[in-house]
Amino acid sequence: MTMTAATFDALRTAGTMSAALWIALLIDHLLGEPPARWHPVVWIGHYLGWIGRRIAPLGLSTARAVPFVAGALAWCIGAATVAGVAFAVQRALWMLPFWATAIGLGLALKPLLAWRMLRTEVLAVEAALDVSLDAGRTQLARLVSRDVGQLSEAEVRESAIESLAENLNDSVVAPIFWVLLLGLPGAAVYRFANTADAMWGYLGLRHGRDWTWAGKWTARADDVLSWAPARITALLLHGLVRRPGWRVLPREARRTPSPNSGWPMAAMALRLGVRLGKPSVYVLNAQGRRPRSGDLLQAARFGGHAVRAAVALATLAFFLGAWAACG
Repeated sequence: MTMTAATFDALRTAGTMSAALWIALLIDHLLGEPPARWHPVVWIGHYLGWIGRRIAPLGLSTARAVPFVAGALAWCIGAATVAGVAFAVQRALWMLPFWATAIGLGLALKPLLAWRMLRTEVLAVEAALDVSLDAGRTQLARLVSRDVGQLSEAEVRESAIESLAENLNDSVVAPIFWVLLLGLPGAAVYRFANTADAMWGYLGLRHGRDWTWAGKWTARADDVLSWAPARITALLLHGLVRRPGWRVLPREARRTPSPNSGWPMAAMALRLGVRLGKPSVYVLNAQGRRPRSGDLLQAARFGGHAVRAAVALATLAFFLGAWAACG
């Protein structure tokens, strides 16, 4: 292969993948999520629900090895299947002209990126709070798994802001990160891992089944795959410029039990100047004020800036990679 051909291939790859990301973001902005029957993440959820009923024991269990091995095997089979399908789709699309490949990959990537839905659901919490506290709690329950029945108005906003920050990583930045590294299969496997963690990654009982060991592999896999993206999300949210609180971000992030979710949540707390926390579990930016009306909208603005910055940085990284590959 001549240098000219190598250069062309590298630039075609960078241009195609970059265009696909921007197309996916545009589709998300204009159309939102596809119908459930065509949504690959919904299909993943169906598989996880079906196999999960066969690997997690009913009631509290002392068994360790069998549910752990079953959970790990079910995860690996699902991830390998998702990766194989995504690889086949990407390879088939790569045979098309540049513009068709970019559009096809953008359409395939869109279900793996979910910024519009996240923003809409979070802002709906503020709209519901304008009606009543109970309405706000009910809307929040669509976003979080915690008990919302006793939360105050400020605590409802705290939980919604936390959900926005955490899911910004899970639903947007992390898939983009894995697209950059491994293409469509990388994003697909990440969304599989994150969905599996949401359904299986629990200690103790959930829906009558003990996930302590059945979901342990899943939880650790999600921790590994989310480690770098969570810190990138924090940088994007907090800002890449020097600002008050920059030095305390790592300390605040480590206050949560999760090795990853604390990073985007702490960054958002510091950026907004608010206190965020989960009762009896952790408090982030304890010296900050309680969230008030307008903070959810501001958090959504910061999230939107982070989404666009993530795609722009991925585009830059694609072309830098192409330049490096050409020597």
